[in-house]
Amino acid sequence: MEKISAKELYKKLQIEKISLIDVRESDEFASGHVPGAHNLPLSSLTENYTRLDKDIHYHVICQKGGRSARACEFLEARGYQVTNVEGGVEAYPESLTK
Repeated sequence: MEKISAKELYKKLQIEKISLIDVRESDEFASGHVPGAHNLPLSSLTENYTRLDKDIHYHVICQKGGRSARACEFLEARGYQVTNVEGGVEAYPESLTK
């Protein structure tokens, strides 16, 4: 599984468009998320992952990195291109969007 730090993600977002999935629950996402992230809670991933496009590389984030790692393992096993954001939104170096 590919990995990237939250700081590296921040830098990357400044120069390119990235498909970012936040796998925290909806209430966590609503309280603050990385700008441009789309919410797909880990708890509903098994029912909704087929909405994702296998031709797109996704970066996956959560609060600290554990849930996103599990989501990446799940998606990677099904042929998706994913990168886990280690440290999650807690390590993201800028204010989150509400």
